[in-house]
Amino acid sequence: DIDLCGPSIPRMLGVHGREVHQHDAGWLPVYTDNSQTLGVMSIGFLLGNQDDPVVWRGPKKTAMIRQFLSDVTWGELDVLVIDTPPGTSDEHIAVMEALKDVKVDGAVLVTTPQAVAVGDVRRELTFCKKTKLKVLGIIENMSGFVCPHCTECTNIFSAGGGKSLAEHAKVPFLGSVPIEPNLALAAETGQDFASSFATSEAAIRFKSIFENLLLDNNGSLAGNSGDMDTT
Repeated sequence: DIDLCGPSIPRMLGVHGREVHQHDAGWLPVYTDNSQTLGVMSIGFLLGNQDDPVVWRGPKKTAMIRQFLSDVTWGELDVLVIDTPPGTSDEHIAVMEALKDVKVDGAVLVTTPQAVAVGDVRRELTFCKKTKLKVLGIIENMSGFVCPHCTECTNIFSAGGGKSLAEHAKVPFLGSVPIEPNLALAAETGQDFASSFATSEAAIRFKSIFENLLLDNNGSLAGNSGDMDTT
């Protein structure tokens, strides 16, 4: 989690308030359960008070991101997912520089349907092109609200912006995720949404997006060194 100014990943994964431990080889990631299948590192674990702001200039942000990548004992990984803040700022430049000698699978870009949000992601596409980072695909979030009673979808924020951008940029459109109250609740409480609400429209869409991601990349993501998720 390299969103240094808004570290939300610990809360979303149910590890909010945990501490990072250190040993001879470096920092140990925080694991979501005893199986140690999913490890997490975030500035959120290092804050003395969760209300403390991170007011850092570029060089200090860069140093922390490098430390997350080089000083954490990740062990043998199937996939390294890097969650970034919106935009094309210090964090994005720092992570690309830190991974310049590593084979990165690519970036998954996330937008909402509105033209303003799509415009921001269009600039992220340009960033990826300039840094020669492959775009694995685009996801449209908050794409309509599915009524829990009649299952009718209402496009509160319009729809189709992500798909249109993908077609214009000639990159894969991985799918869309509707507004889902249970998904918001799961993110706030650290609950496993996909397991708890497996039959919901959003969970079905997530599964489809993951399958499309693997299909578009011939199933080659697992076992490689890194993905970037730009939200």
